[in-house]
Amino acid sequence: MREDLFFHFEDDILVLNVLGTPSAKVDKIGKIRGNQLKIAIKAAAEDGKATDYMIKFLAKEFGVKKADIELSFGLTSINKQFKIKAPKKFPKVMSEFMEEEKR
Repeated sequence: MREDLFFHFEDDILVLNVLGTPSAKVDKIGKIRGNQLKIAIKAAAEDGKATDYMIKFLAKEFGVKKADIELSFGLTSINKQFKIKAPKKFPKVMSEFMEEEKR
């Protein structure tokens, strides 16, 4: 895979670059934007609460426990990086992207 992607693997750890949108109407994983994946969440950006909420959302989306997700940087920023240990599943946009990259 290319180096400029929005994610890469370090052994069984998924390193995911995110462009977050707090205070959205619905929680959803959006489109790929450059080297980030757009993710909207309902939680307001207030004292890192949106990041905590995003971790819960990502845990569900990737089929892991919250404890399996580590924030590398971006606690109070819309630009974030997460490390997700051994994801069990992938959101549709990522699955489709990975399939396309294999071709």
